[in-house]
This record gives sequence, C-alpha cells and structure tokens, in this order.
Amino acid sequence: MHAPRLAACLAAAILLACGVAGAQQYPVKPVRMVVPFVPGGNTDIIARIVGPEMSKALGQQLVIENRGGAGSTIGTEVVAKAPADGYTLLMVSAAHVINPAMIKKLPYDSVKDFAPVSIVADVPTAFAVHPTLPVKNVKEFIALARARPGELNYSTAGRGTVGHLSAELLSSMTGIKMVHVAYKGTGQSIIDLVAGHVQLQFSSMPAVINHARAGKLRLLAQTGEKRSAAAAEVPTMVESGVKGFVVSSGFGLLAPAGTPRPAIDRVHGALVKALADPGVRSNLSGQGADPVGNTPEAYEAFNKAEIAKWMKVARTAGIEPE
Repeated sequence: MHAPRLAACLAAAILLACGVAGAQQYPVKPVRMVVPFVPGGNTDIIARIVGPEMSKALGQQLVIENRGGAGSTIGTEVVAKAPADGYTLLMVSAAHVINPAMIKKLPYDSVKDFAPVSIVADVPTAFAVHPTLPVKNVKEFIALARARPGELNYSTAGRGTVGHLSAELLSSMTGIKMVHVAYKGTGQSIIDLVAGHVQLQFSSMPAVINHARAGKLRLLAQTGEKRSAAAAEVPTMVESGVKGFVVSSGFGLLAPAGTPRPAIDRVHGALVKALADPGVRSNLSGQGADPVGNTPEAYEAFNKAEIAKWMKVARTAGIEPE
C-alpha cells in the first residue's frame, strides 16, 4: 500500500536534489556578456576590465560579444529575447535609461524584460567649456548664458545622448537657452570643442580630462552626487549652486527577465569580487570610472528613477521620440 507513496516521495526528493545541485553548479559552461556597442567605447572597455576577474570567480569563461547598432537597441533586444538561464548577460550604458524617452517603439520593455544584477561602475559627466569663454565657474556661466540667449553652442555625440539631455536639463533648471550641435560620435564633437568651434559640452570625464589637464579645456563642474576621484578638485553641479542636478552614467549588468535568482546572485557575487580586485579598481579609475557593485534591488530602483527623469527632461525640452 505504501509503495506508490514511497516512490512518489523518492521522485520528489530526487527532483529537489537535482534542482539544488543545478543551482549550486551554475555555471557549467561559458557565459556570454553582450555589449550593445562596437568595440572601443566606455561600455566595451568596462566590460573587458571586469570580465577576466568575473571569469575567475565564476569558474567559467565570460565571453564578450559586441552587438552594436541603433543606439544600443540591437544588442539589448538580443538579450531580452535570450533564454533566461543565466548564460546571457547584458552590459549597458546610460543609453538604456535614455532610450525610452528618445525611441517611440522599443523592441523590448527596458524594465520588465530584464533582471537587474548591479551597477558596475559610474563614469561621471564633466561640464567642459573652451578656455576662451570668460567664465570660471557654473554661476558665471549661467549669468553669461542668460545675457546671451541662443548664442552659446554645445556639442554632443548625437541626439538623445547623455550630453544632449544633460544640457537640456541645465536649460530647463536655469532658464537659459543654448544651441545644440549634434555630431556623429564623441570624437569629432570633442575636436571641435577643443578648436573653439563650439563653446561647451557635457561629456564623460575620460573624454575631456586630459584636454583639461593640458589647458585646452576648462572643467567647470562634474555631475555626480559626489566628486569623482578622477577630478577631486572639480566641484559637483550641486556644489556649484544647481540644486538637484545629478547625472549618473551608470554602466550596469542585466540578464533576461525570469533568470533564476541563484544565477543572478552568483553573477552578482562574481562581479562584487571582481570590483574588489586592486587591479580592476585601478584600471577603472584610469578610465575615470568609479566602481559600484550595488544590489539587484538598488539597481532596479535606479533604472526606474532614471527612466522617469529622462522622460520628464525630454518632455520639458520638447524632444519628441522618433
């Protein structure tokens, strides 16, 4: 009489043991990390800095795969539609939280289609001006911009970038009017700023800090919540008198929605261990990046807040999604 019940119990125990073993054994094969940009950019560099140490911690190779195009949406869609088994990850930039405000029909939901792992690093944005502009700080710049509405030009790496929306955020918060000059990438936009063809730019710290050290540009402020070690002498926008002006270029790690929590925790642990490595921290600092390594829950809250913020900035600036 008890044989069927005993068999059922044994089967359940075996299934449970297999599930526990599977969770403990993850990963049993190489893990793919998709970078939705071409090689050489900040996202790719950061992924390749943390990748080797994460591989050691996971006990499996972490394979970087560049799938660039369409403002990072091509590679991001690949991961959104990948199996939720822990073997496909996504390294994103601030484009992930800006795109919902700039692209009318994304092929995925930027929150619901992904499981957050952690913010990997924050690359502070710098407010840089050409040295010929007669200002030494943000207060003087705002006064000059108010006196010369529509006369100051700011360059960006393109429509919908952090630099574009940062300038629009400043305009909306201070009532100034500037002219947007969009380029097809960071390189030429910086070249023309150094040459004096435009007067200012909000750009990632690594892109402008060496020009500032050489006296070719002047850094008025940085936009993080606190000063970055990469430019400890440069005040934040909040310290400069623009309350609430915080722009964080968080480079984060995501997985497809539904990825088992044990796999998320394993990847998160590997990332935190990698970020604690002195060599990794030194390499990130050399790129002007501050390591983070927060919890999945904190990263999810960050993504939601950033998406809402940039949606509001775009509406205020009259920027229509395309």
